[in-house]
Amino acid sequence: VISENQKIAIESVLKFLFRKFIKRFNIFIKKIILKKILFLFFVVSSFSYCQTKVDKKALKTELDSIYKVDQTFRSLLDRSTEDDITFLNKQGYTLDEFKRNSWPIINKHDSLNLIIIEEIIKKHGYPGKSLVGEPTNKAAWYVIQHSDKINKYLPIIEKAGKENELPMTLVAMMKDRQLMFDNKEQIYGTQGTTRMITNKVTGKQEYRWFIWPIKNPENINQLRKSTGFSTTVEENAARLDIVYKVYTLEQVKNLDFD
Repeated sequence: VISENQKIAIESVLKFLFRKFIKRFNIFIKKIILKKILFLFFVVSSFSYCQTKVDKKALKTELDSIYKVDQTFRSLLDRSTEDDITFLNKQGYTLDEFKRNSWPIINKHDSLNLIIIEEIIKKHGYPGKSLVGEPTNKAAWYVIQHSDKINKYLPIIEKAGKENELPMTLVAMMKDRQLMFDNKEQIYGTQGTTRMITNKVTGKQEYRWFIWPIKNPENINQLRKSTGFSTTVEENAARLDIVYKVYTLEQVKNLDFD
């Protein structure tokens, strides 16, 4: 027969053992939960890392495709190789169709490319060198340069240039183009354009190509060199099949090219 004191002692021991068991059990459960949490965190982190790498690769592929569309259509204005004709066929055009409707086709694809580029910039910022490498970092620039939204994206382009995500020469070219659009003097002498004039000798209408008026033309080549251009303003004009002459905004306004 167990005495009352013995019962109390046994109950105390059992309670102590039970509490100790519960404490160890809780620690065991917590360790299991913690391990599961750490495992899930590792899996999610690994997946996110891999997904980021996949997204960068996919983004680069998409931008390379856009760059090819932008540049190949324009190169077809001057020449057509077998590769160019294959490209046209893949886009759904024959060479004859393109020759008859070259600029409507180019403008159509420029608009489609711009929609994609605007979404990319909205999501990633400017897709520069650190994100997609070179020369893919130029793809978005070309699309914007060939659009009517330069003014909207010029601050982003300038920021990309300052952060070495994009060559400063391209930043300069876009800035010059916007200044020309605004009927202001360009800075780096990168932009040429044309006007319809009456030839004073023949009396016939003809296009006159010229380099858009430049601010401080006497120092332009020094500025171009310090910006990173490898050509002078005269050499750049020759590349555009233009004979370089200095004109003022007033002369351009009055079509005075003599």
